[in-house]
Amino acid sequence: MQTTHTAWGLPDPDREAEFYQDVPTKRLIAWVIDTILTALITALIVVLGVFIPLLILPLVFLTVNFIYRTVSLSRNSATPGMRLAAIEFRTNNGERFDLSMALLHTAGFLFSVSLVFPQVISVILMLTGARAQGLTDLVLGCAAINRSARF
Repeated sequence: MQTTHTAWGLPDPDREAEFYQDVPTKRLIAWVIDTILTALITALIVVLGVFIPLLILPLVFLTVNFIYRTVSLSRNSATPGMRLAAIEFRTNNGERFDLSMALLHTAGFLFSVSLVFPQVISVILMLTGARAQGLTDLVLGCAAINRSARF
């Protein structure tokens, strides 16, 4: 895929629609994979902690999820699930995520999934927007795109 970024930095959804093709479906697949991986890591922590972490299981899961997403987004601009689904995040300048962007996106994502209304808005935006951006993506000015073969 060859890209000619617009002034905004992200691929133009009209001229380069292939960057956004099937992104909502791929994000769902990535979310399922990432949720399974974070649940497995949480279960391992519970077992290694002689089941004491069960007393604060939601906090353990939230912490694992926050670290998992932040580290993977800051290193690869994608979570392991996103990498398997061949998508990655780009900033409004067309750049990969750095640590601060990964922290902001993870915080926004966890906020959105913790409440029904923001999550519903996010899904609607992903299914109807030209760049398939969720609520957090729109606020931060980033987008998930199909990974180019050169990456």
